[in-house]
Order: sequence, then structure tokens, then C-alpha cells
Amino acid sequence: MSKKSLKRKRYSAEFKAEAVRLLDGRGDRTVGEVAQSLGVAENLLHAWKRQLEAAGTHDRGESAEQELQRLRREVTDLKRDRDALVKSIAVFVRDRK
Repeated sequence: MSKKSLKRKRYSAEFKAEAVRLLDGRGDRTVGEVAQSLGVAENLLHAWKRQLEAAGTHDRGESAEQELQRLRREVTDLKRDRDALVKSIAVFVRDRK
């Protein structure tokens, strides 16, 4: 088999994040078991875990862009909740006078 006939398989960021999440699960599966079930080499799982930890996305398995979008949605939701509370307090105070 020549080197030209071997193609390197590429994995999506989501696949890598899910694989790392399986590693960090309840601890009932070994790295070897997870690697075998996914059809990847153990050293790849270790490399993906290091990459995610270095990128600071290990906990959620999300990219920086995904995290930014999620945080922006949270800010919008919190502002809406705050505004609703301010309005309710204003109605409550007005009714007590």
C-alpha cells in the first residue's frame, strides 16, 4: 500500500468534543474502550483532550465563537429578566401608595 492511497480522516470539532466528553464521563470506560468504540487511536483522544483544555473549551466542548454566541444570548435573557423585575417593582411600589 503506498502513502498516496492512505487518506487522513478528518474529524469535526463536535466529534472531538463529544469524544473528550465520553472520556470525562462517569469514569466507567477506559481510554482504550472509548477509542475502540469510536474507531480512533488512543493517542488521538489524548491529543484532542489537550487541545480542548488549551483552548479553554474543555468544559462545554464549544469553540470560542460558540461560547461568544451563547454568552450574548445569556446577556440578552438577563437584561430582559432585569427589565421585567424593574417594571414589576415599579407597579408594586405605585400600588402601595
